[in-house]
Amino acid sequence: MAKFQNKYRSETARAPWWNYANDGAYFITICTAGREMIFGEIFNNEMYLSPIGEIVNEEWNISFDMRAELFCDTFVIMPNHIHAILRIDNGIVGSHGIVNTHGIVETHGRASLRATPQTPQTPSPPPNTGVAYRSPKSISSFVGGFKSAATKRINEYRKDARPCIPTGPVWQTRFHDHIIRNEEEYQRIYNYIETNIENWEKDKFFKKEEL
Repeated sequence: MAKFQNKYRSETARAPWWNYANDGAYFITICTAGREMIFGEIFNNEMYLSPIGEIVNEEWNISFDMRAELFCDTFVIMPNHIHAILRIDNGIVGSHGIVNTHGIVETHGRASLRATPQTPQTPSPPPNTGVAYRSPKSISSFVGGFKSAATKRINEYRKDARPCIPTGPVWQTRFHDHIIRNEEEYQRIYNYIETNIENWEKDKFFKKEEL
């Protein structure tokens, strides 16, 4: 199990009572395959992106140009993972910047989320075909699209690089997610992401570089 703020949380479970296409704020972590440090290195509290890290950064930003309902409040690319706070806002906005999430009024931008059943408008997953189902405009669909686009460009770079760099998996199969439920939690996670680079050697994903 993964650890954040000294608390364990499941790496794979999705909250069964929550539709991940709903308006709200989400803390996500996406790791490289084998937690290999392919995105760059940290030196003197600065993250220096590798060519692969630059590709990841570009594809990350492009992803939000294609998703009008999705916003990134903060993110950081580390040597072997990405942390981010993503916010879904489908424009269900009332007065004074308040988002109404299916009958529950929440603060716009840093939405406090509570347990709610999936709405009737949410499409049901298709019969089990052995293929992972991603709800349209959900956090999972975003992550899947981003990882796919980045992987394609990374493998093209690896193929064209001299000397040739072997291709292989870029990402862990799954990603970590957490529904942010209130302002205090939002600020704690926001600060964790913003200071992740300077606290790299204390990070659970930290790996010493092989000489």
